Amino acid sequence: MKGVAMARIQAREGLVYACVVLDPFSRKPVGWAIDRKAETTLVNSACYMAWSTRETTQESIIRADHGNQFTPWTFTNNVDTYGLRLSLGTDGDCYDDAMIESLWGRMQTELLNRKKWVTIFELSAAMAGYMNAFHNNKRRHSSLDMLTPTECENLMTPCFN
Repeated sequence: MKGVAMARIQAREGLVYACVVLDPFSRKPVGWAIDRKAETTLVNSACYMAWSTRETTQESIIRADHGNQFTPWTFTNNVDTYGLRLSLGTDGDCYDDAMIESLWGRMQTELLNRKKWVTIFELSAAMAGYMNAFHNNKRRHSSLDMLTPTECENLMTPCFN
């Protein structure tokens, strides 16, 4: 199962929208996209990155909320193309996005609140670097017995082949 969610972040130059696909087993962001517009193309880009880096089976599920970026035909068609089953969360269920909201919260305190971001490019590069270099490879998670997401997956390599 993978979860996909979006966030809106402010730079002086304007708003940036980020979409992340998170693997709940290892807490690893496996796909993300960053853009000036919160549209379905942003979600599809993040899902494509996740699909191209992960092996999927017929039991693979992607969970999304009822946002207008997650319900158009182009998104649901891509989910089918990638061999995933779509699960839309229930309205008002605060537990649906808990893991991804935790990622956004950590990114907010560990990266975004530490500096005034001037350009959208600077902010986008910092967010991608945070997920790829720091969160996946250096940040330890109590839910993973204080391993990083990459260490967790390396220990469980037979599960991912």
